Amino acid sequence: MADAAAENINLEERRATGIERLYEGKGAIDFVGRSKLWYTIAIVLLVISFAAMALRGFNLGIDFEGGTKMSMPAGDLVAEEVEDTFVEATGVTPELTQIVGAGDSRTLEINSELLTQEQIDTAREAIYKAHEPKDADGKASPDAIGDSTVSESWGSTITERMILSMVIFLIAAAVYVAVRLQRNMAIAAMVALLFDGVVIMGIYSLFGLEVTPAMIIGLLTVLTFSLYDTVIVFDKVKENTEGVLDSRRSTYAEEANLAVNETLMRSISTSVISALPIIALMIVAVWLLGVGTLQDLAMIQLIGVVEGVISSLFLATSLLVTLTNMQKPYKKHNKEVEDFRNGVSDDAEAATGNAKRTVTVPAEVSYAGAEHEAAGAEADVEPDHGRTSTTTWRPNQG
Repeated sequence: MADAAAENINLEERRATGIERLYEGKGAIDFVGRSKLWYTIAIVLLVISFAAMALRGFNLGIDFEGGTKMSMPAGDLVAEEVEDTFVEATGVTPELTQIVGAGDSRTLEINSELLTQEQIDTAREAIYKAHEPKDADGKASPDAIGDSTVSESWGSTITERMILSMVIFLIAAAVYVAVRLQRNMAIAAMVALLFDGVVIMGIYSLFGLEVTPAMIIGLLTVLTFSLYDTVIVFDKVKENTEGVLDSRRSTYAEEANLAVNETLMRSISTSVISALPIIALMIVAVWLLGVGTLQDLAMIQLIGVVEGVISSLFLATSLLVTLTNMQKPYKKHNKEVEDFRNGVSDDAEAATGNAKRTVTVPAEVSYAGAEHEAAGAEADVEPDHGRTSTTTWRPNQG
């Protein structure tokens, strides 16, 4: 009967799978134990990102490169036909012609190099005569065709300010983690943060997504979110590993892995909650309103939230454990834990941090204690002040 009951209990424990163990933070996933796999994936992503940036470059928006954008209500217009008319009128091939938005909010946009006012007027007149775009009142009018121009000097200024903002952010982040976290934690957090930035920019370069001021603002936002999530995980790691060197019950890596599992569901929940309004913003921006700024902001935030959580869970803690295990005290402790589990040491009290200590005391003190326990019994032994003996001392005992 006892064996059957024990078997049933084991069966129930095995049935408590994945999601339940994750929710309860029971260490269902060995994050730290697969560090080499995460490092390999991270290196591959970095190589792809750097290669994309070096070979493809970035699709910089008009605010960075300078140029001219012409826009009009899309209506029944065909983008290819309007582009052909634009080329015939100006002799300039647009960098991008697209229709954004949905329904009555659909807008046709033409992005090109910087045009003179004469070229803009010629293009407007040609497009109006050939396609007759309609304004908000449903009437065909040349005024339905809008234009905006950004000079190259202004684009250069915006680019310089973008770079400056990134540098200031990284410096501020480095100062924060240096003050807020332990040294190894600060290093791991900054490496993970830089990894996030490189991979996100690599994604934009690889897929040719447009880099705009709104995208840069969103990038700084998601990097901050990623850093915040890493700090939360590291706080739990710090809590779990407090006094780990005083016990042979577990290693630093095991306690750190437990901390990641304990914060896993929280990180996932935070990411999902953060992603919901971003997805809603993308639906409104892309399919309903066609507002480019909102689209850029939503896209970078969605990419960043997902990538940031992945790096804080899989990469940051693994880096922390690797850096910590390089230190001699932790190398020694890992060996002690291994030896204890293999039965090399049988001192059970040492595993709980209550190891006994042996001290040397004068022999006359021991004899005095013996005479006291004998309650006045006669003793013929004469103490020798030149000898010593040992006694065992335990914490909290007199």
